[in-house]
Amino acid sequence: MPDHHHKKRFLNMPKYTGGSEAFKAFIAANLRYPEAALEARVEGTVIVEYDVHDNGVVDHPRVLKGIGYGCNEEAMRVVGMLRFEKVKNRGVRVKMTTKTTIHFRLPEGIKINYTAAPKAQTTQNIEKDQEKPAPVTYEYTITF
Repeated sequence: MPDHHHKKRFLNMPKYTGGSEAFKAFIAANLRYPEAALEARVEGTVIVEYDVHDNGVVDHPRVLKGIGYGCNEEAMRVVGMLRFEKVKNRGVRVKMTTKTTIHFRLPEGIKINYTAAPKAQTTQNIEKDQEKPAPVTYEYTITF
């Protein structure tokens, strides 16, 4: 039977305080490039889907598309740290499902000194003649 009280009312959904810029900044500040991915020179995109409850808590992050080497777990860890604004919907509990794309991009010109036994693999463009390793800086681009 139709409920006329809720005909034109929209539910309030949890929002991220500060919008997409703040969201990207949070991810960039908390994301750590996994060591296994750095060593294997792995980069790529991890898509994480997750639920946001009306109390702002993120729940049940799951990887829709992953690249392995610890990146999937790291993407889920960071997503799990997110907190959204609480919303009230007059007695109606809401849960929003959303997804976030997290890009793992290797920093340019990174030099890694291996102490482990060398693996048989083709290493792309690691210059052998550079004495000092460049400082490690990571850059992330996150789509919201």
